[in-house]
Amino acid sequence: MAKFDAEARAGLSLIAPPFLYALVILAAPLLTILAYSFLTDGYLEIIRDFTWTNYAQVMSDPIVRVVMTRSLIVAMVVTAVTVLLAFPVAYYVSFVVRPERKSLWLFLITIPFWTSYLIRVFLWKVILGYNGVVNSSLTGLGIIDEPLTFILYNVNSIVITLAHAYAPFAILPIFVALEKIDRSLLEAGRDLGESRAMTFWRVTLPLAMPGVLAAVLIVFIPTIGDYVTPEVIGGGKIPMIANMIQVQMLALDNRPLGSALAVTAMLIVAVISLIFLFLNRRFLKVRQ
Repeated sequence: MAKFDAEARAGLSLIAPPFLYALVILAAPLLTILAYSFLTDGYLEIIRDFTWTNYAQVMSDPIVRVVMTRSLIVAMVVTAVTVLLAFPVAYYVSFVVRPERKSLWLFLITIPFWTSYLIRVFLWKVILGYNGVVNSSLTGLGIIDEPLTFILYNVNSIVITLAHAYAPFAILPIFVALEKIDRSLLEAGRDLGESRAMTFWRVTLPLAMPGVLAAVLIVFIPTIGDYVTPEVIGGGKIPMIANMIQVQMLALDNRPLGSALAVTAMLIVAVISLIFLFLNRRFLKVRQ
């Protein structure tokens, strides 16, 4: 018993520092935002009176609904595009590239991480700008007479930028899941007369779904809360929910309403993520 208590104390002393660190860094800000969302905004001060007014305003404001809907649609489109483009890359690296060259490919995939996210966003602004790389190339080749004005400051440019920014985050988890697949299972499927397409659909894809699921969540969750890309690439003309939160928190100094917007967005993301997890489990059961 004494030995067990000593081991328990040793285990607690081992996990206590990271637990306290996570509590301070993660839980404290979230609890602060949650507490602020139930307070009342006053002139240059926070009135500490409990109220549901902030959430009522969030639910009833048509502008909030439009911005939230746009944020969800953009996040879903970015997630779909990123994962669909990432899967072939991960599949190629896992199944086609020789083992001794896989490290090189993974190294190349992580090259975007060498620069900050903000720099990559500004690079896309340079590429898609009025006098950017795309317009200069098309004009130089004689394809167009004047630079295109519709390739920047719209939803499409935001989707392209976000898909590029989060591509490595989608490729790596899918690659890890594909690497764990026992190749003998694929050979068994082929020996039983299955085509390559059916073997992929019935064996490879279900076994790779944990990686796909991780990629979807890794891309979807931060994308819906992205602030920089809509501000820079969208030119501030296509605000998403993070931009609206920033306006309430800083420009209008309405921290209670901004906190209510943040909490509402987090709840919506949590519900959508749980629904996706449930559908993924149903898919795996059907495939089995």
